[in-house]
Amino acid sequence: MEQVYKGALRAPDHAWLRPWKFIEIRGDSRKKLADSFIKASRSSGEEMTEELEEKLNKAPFRAPMVIVLAADVKEHPKVPKIEQIISLGASAQNILLGLHDIGYSAIWRTGKMAFNKHITDALELPTNYEVIGYLYVGIPSGHIKSLPELDLSDYLTRWG
Repeated sequence: MEQVYKGALRAPDHAWLRPWKFIEIRGDSRKKLADSFIKASRSSGEEMTEELEEKLNKAPFRAPMVIVLAADVKEHPKVPKIEQIISLGASAQNILLGLHDIGYSAIWRTGKMAFNKHITDALELPTNYEVIGYLYVGIPSGHIKSLPELDLSDYLTRWG
């Protein structure tokens, strides 16, 4: 994992702000994350049904490791918040590529627990941080979904 994280630190980073924070959660700590999800959902006024509570309680246990992606957003005259969040996104992609390269599987999840002040507080992060998502990491099991074939011409324009 050290090499994977080192790869993450090679992401584009305007003005060397290094807006990346990775919080690795394994084992029993996933229960603490589940409790944080439930508390965040209640704090945001969402009706806590049995189904929702069960879903939130199980979420961190979908994989043996969860990496929380938190942006350390800094005030800077030339680097807006969005660039710092994009930099963290690029570092997360590097993590996904690194994990794949060493034989692991991972998915990036967002949803209501991303960009959620209650989660930032639960993780005891400073107020300038924003959780942008979660990487669920494990080994491939079962059927791996095939990716759809995309027509490059739908996404590429050669200008000039």
